[in-house]
Amino acid sequence: MAKITLRDAVPGHPDYRFSEPINLDIPKDNNVAIIGPNGAGKSVLVDIIIGSKLCRKGSLVSITDGDVELPSDQIKYMSFRDIYSMADNKPTYYQQRWNATENEETPMVIDILGSENCKRHADLIESLAIGGILEKRLILLSSGETRKMQIFRALLGMPKLIVIDNPYIGLDAESRDVVNELLKKISAEGIQVILVLCNPADIPPMVQTVVPVEKMCCLGAVPTDKFMVDKQLHERLFGAADPQFTLPTTTARQLERPYENAVIMNKVNVRYFTKQILKDLDWTVRRGEKWALLGRNGCGKSTLLSLVCGDNPQAYANDITLFDCKRGTGESIWEIKSHIGYLSPDMHTYYQADIPCIDVVASGFFDTVGLYRKPNDEQRKLAMEWMKSFGAEHLANRSFLTVSYGEQRLVMLTRVFVKTPSLLILDEPLHGLDIGKKRLAKAIIEQYCSSPEVTLIYVTHYRHEIPSCVTQEKTLVKIGE
Repeated sequence: MAKITLRDAVPGHPDYRFSEPINLDIPKDNNVAIIGPNGAGKSVLVDIIIGSKLCRKGSLVSITDGDVELPSDQIKYMSFRDIYSMADNKPTYYQQRWNATENEETPMVIDILGSENCKRHADLIESLAIGGILEKRLILLSSGETRKMQIFRALLGMPKLIVIDNPYIGLDAESRDVVNELLKKISAEGIQVILVLCNPADIPPMVQTVVPVEKMCCLGAVPTDKFMVDKQLHERLFGAADPQFTLPTTTARQLERPYENAVIMNKVNVRYFTKQILKDLDWTVRRGEKWALLGRNGCGKSTLLSLVCGDNPQAYANDITLFDCKRGTGESIWEIKSHIGYLSPDMHTYYQADIPCIDVVASGFFDTVGLYRKPNDEQRKLAMEWMKSFGAEHLANRSFLTVSYGEQRLVMLTRVFVKTPSLLILDEPLHGLDIGKKRLAKAIIEQYCSSPEVTLIYVTHYRHEIPSCVTQEKTLVKIGE
């Protein structure tokens, strides 16, 4: 394993400067967790360590294995955004996943990974439990399945140092255990691991050193056992346990039409090619009910939600009623969406608009991925009020593509609320947020849903993240299990 050293390092680009020169010593044979709140500078620090960002002054990063500097091809970095480079023929819009006629030419997982790689690393395929997705098309993977596939790719060639940004995003409990066991195994085999995290509870046992980062300041290396008991440092990084916020004073809008049932599904079936995703599914969600939608990675949760949100054309082949209106009886998709505030990992993945964050929030008024209509003064004012509620007002004029993944996630969550929807559909809404922002977001969701007029469908792999207002559960099981 390598030793990592920075001496008075100052990033070359002014947008990425830390508040003081970076000094860091990571001992040889130590696995590391770089931890801090969203936007603290964790990814910038990683980019400096692996050489993606050059230093204006100070010593360059030294990554040495014995007396030999570690070559760049033995350092692998994996982030959630790596999905964009997985295939040359990437989807052009996020609903494309649900249009079978448009995605049948997209590659299979085995095409991306390489059949020879899969044969040569059969033990790794088994360790990650991804054998079942090899013949699945890339575009149809769940966020958790995509994450495990990314980890497999990063480990090809057995690097000496692997850096993984938020490895647990989108993973169910079983998959998180699988990843932790794998990290323990590869560490024992001599691969050094650096994890970029925003929650102390995610630090696995094989990490010996923690590097806290806050407000573009590296606080130096700390032994893991010392960091885990330093509650004062945790509060410094992530804030107090009881977040303070004020929601916009706008009253709930008058619904365009009353409804009794948000969703009625009768014997719903969804199939893609030879793969059955949903089979004979029945579900009724009445107005004002609060549901948790649960299930393992790949069980069909996102597919089900695509039927509700009007994104999946297979809704027309099934007996589905939305807001008391049966699908296929002349209703407009935009009329359906006007009732819904929706967030999903897929939407975030394909929201690649180089526009100010306030415009991303304002696009929630129009249910578009990108802003193609100019919001009026009242809408823009309300968008800013919601950004203030979520503590995101400082991001308003920054480009969405230049802020951190967690900050993007916060902006996307804020976007959900601007039109005061009567149905919230939140698919992993806290995914990617630091623990302080999670507390705040969960408190806002609970207060908003305290109205008996608001209906909620909430998806998560973490039971402790389910809002207290949720009283009913729907659990999906993967077909064949």
